[in-house]
Amino acid sequence: MGEFELLEKIRERLGTAGPRVVLGSGDDAAVTVPGGATATSVDAVVDGVHFRRDRATLPQIGHKALATALSDLAAMGAEPGEAYVVLGVPPDLDEAGCLELLDGMLELAATTGTTLAGGDVSRAPVLTVATTVVGHAATPRDFVTRTGARPGDVLAVTGELGGAAAGLLLLEQSREWSLDPPIGGQSDQAAADALTARQLKPLPRIAAGRALAKAGATAMIDLSDGLGGDARHLAAASGVSLRIDAAALPLAAGVAEVAEAAGLDPLVLAASGGEDYELLVALHPERLERAVAAVGDAGATLTPIGEVLDGEGVEVRRPGGEPLKATGFDQLG
Repeated sequence: MGEFELLEKIRERLGTAGPRVVLGSGDDAAVTVPGGATATSVDAVVDGVHFRRDRATLPQIGHKALATALSDLAAMGAEPGEAYVVLGVPPDLDEAGCLELLDGMLELAATTGTTLAGGDVSRAPVLTVATTVVGHAATPRDFVTRTGARPGDVLAVTGELGGAAAGLLLLEQSREWSLDPPIGGQSDQAAADALTARQLKPLPRIAAGRALAKAGATAMIDLSDGLGGDARHLAAASGVSLRIDAAALPLAAGVAEVAEAAGLDPLVLAASGGEDYELLVALHPERLERAVAAVGDAGATLTPIGEVLDGEGVEVRRPGGEPLKATGFDQLG
């Protein structure tokens, strides 16, 4: 496999560039005319850390690499624009495999309106994909940051929690588990497939993030490292404390059964397990109803789970009032 031959085949797959891209892949740099304001984020996925090649297909790995980066734009309420990808190719991955991975990225790029505008390839000890994404808004004020939560705001979360962590447990199991009773009336296999999909092919909440920004979100963060850890980031950035009701957490179907089969507390799994890529948002109470409707129109749900208070830190309480220890994933921990 030659570098330049691979790059040419990649370019052949990229298709038509978005309206802001004047010059895409093929020159020394991409040229864009964005207009308004831009938000830029960088993310990376590494074999053995964020995925395992014996558990995920190459298209799934490509999808996840782009999805994790786009989730940061979702948390800003941004419109996706361009993505730039650096592919670290291990010795046992051939040209066909590289293109399979790219196809997974291109499928998600097409559904989110993202242009793959450039990047690079290099040899690497293990498969590594580093993705830079650029999002857009009319003005800087249209982006939602982590810093705007105020005492009295309502805390809410999109979608469901714990699915990715439960899916990872299923992928890591060394034996077949029998989930009794079957999850949600489905067969064990259908339930397992839904949970593992949350781990292998996460969907960034782009439409929901933009809807929340328009509905008046005061602060927002995506749940990549787990509710417990990411909530602390939002609290620290805003200079407030957060109180979360664990009983209100919207658990994905099957999380309770998988957690119990593994000897774990479902609420701890939902609050600590990462990679759900849902959005944690703070809103003025008077804007909650509007936000719920807007997120519903965007194809998701929005569930109130707590409140913003004076002080610092995050408190997660069980149904009986006792504290629940909710940690998060630490990349270097």
